[in-house]
Amino acid sequence: MSANHRPALAHLKRVDPVLAGVIARVGPCRLEASRKGTHYDALVRSIVFQQLSGKAASTIHGRFRALFPANRPRAELVLSAADELLRGAGLSRQKMGYLRDLSARVADGSLPLAHLGRLSDDAIIEHLVQVKGIGRWTVQMFLMFRLGRPDVLPELDLGVQNAIHKAYGLEKRPTPKDVLRIGEKWRPYASVASWYLWRSLENGDGQLV
Repeated sequence: MSANHRPALAHLKRVDPVLAGVIARVGPCRLEASRKGTHYDALVRSIVFQQLSGKAASTIHGRFRALFPANRPRAELVLSAADELLRGAGLSRQKMGYLRDLSARVADGSLPLAHLGRLSDDAIIEHLVQVKGIGRWTVQMFLMFRLGRPDVLPELDLGVQNAIHKAYGLEKRPTPKDVLRIGEKWRPYASVASWYLWRSLENGDGQLV
């Protein structure tokens, strides 16, 4: 995604006064895609980080990477790594299974990743949810923060739901269908809108509240 978010901000402010207020409070948009490493690296990281706090996940991810030459886990090496090693890094049995399933599909060529940038968002979701432990939400994070896709609305995300609940003064937290309905006006810049909603939940030290 381009660092120049002016067209997105102009659109969002024009179509949604509530979101315009959120944008004014949060300030400049710092949403950027990470191009470091490979698509495989990014998917591995997303699996490790699932259902963990950022600090704990970063520690486990660092230990996991340190098991491999140059801190680079490759699919073939992950497949051959002993369970004891992976457990020692802090991975649960469930996540070990997810990583092995991803790695097996990448290693045997049944899940090619190099061409993902040429596919539509929906096609990428369909492609990646074949992997155990990778669901719609995980792929949406990959689309936003790895591929820099501009129009991703993670309707299942509790942070987005909670932010909409708070910003729009709703009686109860919106359902995924509600999120899609409310966010329809944000297209084609739903990723930027989602970023602002997440940031609106942060307290002064940058932690989500």
